[in-house]
Amino acid sequence: MKKKSFTMVDVRHQRVLLIWAAAIVVYGVIFYYLPLAGWLMAFQDFKPVTGIFHSKFIGLDKFIRLFSDATFLRVIRNTLAMGVINLAVTFFMAILFAILLNEVASKGGKKVVQTISYLPHFLSWIIVTGILHDALSGTGIINQVLVNLNVIDQPINFFAHEQYFWPIVAFANVWKETGWNAIIYLAAITAIDPSLYEAASIDGAGRWQKIKNVTLPGIKPTIMILLLMNVGNVLNAGFEIQYLLGNGLVVNVSQTIDIYVLKWGISQGDYALGTAAGIFKSVVSIVLIVVCNHIAKKHGEERLF
Repeated sequence: MKKKSFTMVDVRHQRVLLIWAAAIVVYGVIFYYLPLAGWLMAFQDFKPVTGIFHSKFIGLDKFIRLFSDATFLRVIRNTLAMGVINLAVTFFMAILFAILLNEVASKGGKKVVQTISYLPHFLSWIIVTGILHDALSGTGIINQVLVNLNVIDQPINFFAHEQYFWPIVAFANVWKETGWNAIIYLAAITAIDPSLYEAASIDGAGRWQKIKNVTLPGIKPTIMILLLMNVGNVLNAGFEIQYLLGNGLVVNVSQTIDIYVLKWGISQGDYALGTAAGIFKSVVSIVLIVVCNHIAKKHGEERLF
């Protein structure tokens, strides 16, 4: 069968879509691809006075300096650890919350819970960290409850102990983003054919059996796609919450790559070093996505490409 050619008539009929598509392409080129020219700074002894095109080329010296710095290696550990913890906890909680919310029989009650769960997403990290500081302070509600229940003898300064910092960050991400992240899973559950649940009921399946054999398989493709996309963001463990909650007592576990870039790349004026750290993050993210996508393809699961 001869393939139909794209004529000027088609162009005229689709001109609105083509204009919008062209605008998006131009936007992407300007704001996503042209700035990549700034990566040249990572391979230069960059000076703002001389600019990118007149700075001395030094090769991989900045990368060698990065990976020779014990602080940067510790920062990678912190970023990777918090990224993995956040991914695992928030990903699981979003799926669990969507499934539990779908099981609520009352439509009115479901809407109320859904709306309340969305609200923290729209709060800035300044407000969230302020709430955490108040709740976890020596006179905060958490310490009061623990003391009254005789779990602890005296209030704990949670922000003075390194072992509490990563769990606090994970809890904050779960509280803030679970409701918002669950939206796409709720949409995927809604798309499941109701006749499958009816057939399961006829076979005598209870709620757990329906979740196990109908709901989870029905949203599995969505889970796999979102997992692959989120794996690439493991090194984007955050900046605001770590910067706002961190202090000198927990600096060994609170600093992320983004904070390192701010401290050494921007505050100290070493833009080449900050660019090198940013390139490292981008390369690792791409490698993670490609590897995980290949594993998913090998096992016959949904994949990005």
